[in-house]
Amino acid sequence: MDERERIQQLRKELNEHNHRYYILNEPSISDQEFDALMHELQQLEALHPEMDDPNSPSRRVGSDLNQEFAHVTHKYPMLSLANTYNPGEVEEWFHSVERLLGGESFEVCCEMKYDGLSISLTYIDGQLVRGVTRGDGTQGDDVTGNVRTIRTIPLVLHTPPPADLFSFVPPIPREFEIRGEVLMPYKVFDALNAERDAAGEPLFANPRNAASGTLKSQKSEMVAKRRLDAYLYFLLGEQLPSDSHYDNLCTARSWGFKVGEGMRKVKTLDEVLDFIRYWDTERKNLPVATDGVVLKVDSLSQQRRLGSTAKSPRWAIAYKFKAERECTRLDSVSFQVGRTGAVTPVANMQPVQLAGTTVRRATLNNEDFIRELDLHIGDYVYVEKGGEIIPKIVGVDVEHRPQGLAPVTFVKVCPECGTPLVRVPGEAAHYCPNDAGCPPQIKGRIEHFIARKAMNIESLGPETVDDYYRQGLIHNIADLYRIQVQDINGDGSRDKSARKIVKSIADSVQVPFERVVFALGIRFVGETSAKLLARHFKSMDALAAATVDDLQQVEGVGEVIAKSVVDYFANPVNREIVERLRAYGLQMQVKETAPADGSGALNGLSIVISGVFAHHSRDEYKQIIEQQGGKNVGSISGKTSFILAGDNMGPSKLEKAKKLGVRIVNEEEFLDMIGE
Repeated sequence: MDERERIQQLRKELNEHNHRYYILNEPSISDQEFDALMHELQQLEALHPEMDDPNSPSRRVGSDLNQEFAHVTHKYPMLSLANTYNPGEVEEWFHSVERLLGGESFEVCCEMKYDGLSISLTYIDGQLVRGVTRGDGTQGDDVTGNVRTIRTIPLVLHTPPPADLFSFVPPIPREFEIRGEVLMPYKVFDALNAERDAAGEPLFANPRNAASGTLKSQKSEMVAKRRLDAYLYFLLGEQLPSDSHYDNLCTARSWGFKVGEGMRKVKTLDEVLDFIRYWDTERKNLPVATDGVVLKVDSLSQQRRLGSTAKSPRWAIAYKFKAERECTRLDSVSFQVGRTGAVTPVANMQPVQLAGTTVRRATLNNEDFIRELDLHIGDYVYVEKGGEIIPKIVGVDVEHRPQGLAPVTFVKVCPECGTPLVRVPGEAAHYCPNDAGCPPQIKGRIEHFIARKAMNIESLGPETVDDYYRQGLIHNIADLYRIQVQDINGDGSRDKSARKIVKSIADSVQVPFERVVFALGIRFVGETSAKLLARHFKSMDALAAATVDDLQQVEGVGEVIAKSVVDYFANPVNREIVERLRAYGLQMQVKETAPADGSGALNGLSIVISGVFAHHSRDEYKQIIEQQGGKNVGSISGKTSFILAGDNMGPSKLEKAKKLGVRIVNEEEFLDMIGE
């Protein structure tokens, strides 16, 4: 592979990892591994300027935008920090600041790098008015309602009285922003996972994922119960108390904000390195997750002179601690079956403390991974948990292996249903082919079917699906549509919730065809490929009749997906389920609502969507706009025809629309326009 091909490969990998980290909250590699890939890409791009691409992951900050929240443009962009695992690069950064300041003396504020979800809080007249996530660095999600439930974030600020007659207490600026991290303390995380384990619910991988998922919940009452915490680390505004970043944070602490106790202002490189060495060990005693330290030039005027690159400020750098590693004994290996039938080996170990949490289990990936480690039951294994990622076994202490230990062998049959496992050529995973009779697969497909991006059946979750399955109410996705209120209202005390569930199931028959294709759970067919297939074949009958060659004519659909689709419809059980879904009224073809002559109600119009809606989701409105001949655009300009505005429309968009004279259309007006 030449360097140009490697650049393309790295961009693809990094985009996928960004998506998993910021959108799915399911990181698959450590921060250190991600940074190594990014560093390699940056080096190769520097050698090949002809490969410049504004959409390269090296040119953008990963996004955590959630379409359910209104988007708000940051007044001050939230840039990411340059980071390193090497003390030598910290020294280089320190000396570069010296050079850029022309030898002028400067101080460095040393702080802990908290591992949570970045948040920016705006206060006006001493009151919290807005909380916005980092998003893509330019705009983020408005999560003000959820932020208000976090008890360590003050809603109203109070200036403390002076300590004596000679003390001066800086006044609170009329308007300012303060930024920090929303976190879930270790004790809360452990208690939450214990509750979920007892209820048979999937566990959160780490405190960061738990905090992120909680803050983005649509139910503020649930956020309040989760007892999130927040540490603040940066003050921004036009009339700040001091030119010193350190002094500003100390003042903010006096206003009621929670600021890290470990913060320290130093003058020399030796003091910076001492701070790093101290916290590399002492951080294990903190109540929340940290993954490094942040070093900032303390003077705000010097920060402005140093400026920023396209991605990060020159006046700051993050030093990340290397992954923690501990040695513990492997007691056994269990095997879990996922929704698609993939069988994953899991190591069960003697409990060990890693990054503030107790680790008892670690993934072993697949059979090849086990063979590479030459793993034996009773081995002492090295476990890492870098950057709060799911723990993994990275090595075996072979020198101290007792004699007579039995090697770990991969199971030959499904641990749930006893069906012989298969391994597809070219793949690392083993699969249980009994997709119609294997309980975890059945329940997993039902959970996938009801998900928001699939059929969006509210009020149902994994625990409810498991309960209905155990009762014999459902054995496949089609069985959901025969559930009656009397089947699930118990002794009558759950009548209200039962009616809500039955109504949500009934309402789902209006979900567009492309999401029905995705909801079927065909192996390897994700949201994007389902949309491509639906738009190309336009009906379930045409899709079911397609050959492997037919399917590969669709751009973005390769041989693996094509064969999987053919195999799915070749199974008579799946065919029967699809026919039952058809009988229950699900959409089995694309609705062609736009007139063929291009005279749709929105023909030629450019429309921006903002806010939360009552009658349709944002994705559904985007589809309606396209079907009616309109064009979805992401930002407001003089060419925007109008804004479809729901509740909680971002104030910055509203202000820009007024400035440009762009029309605001509410949901009811829009539905009248298209005749719905």
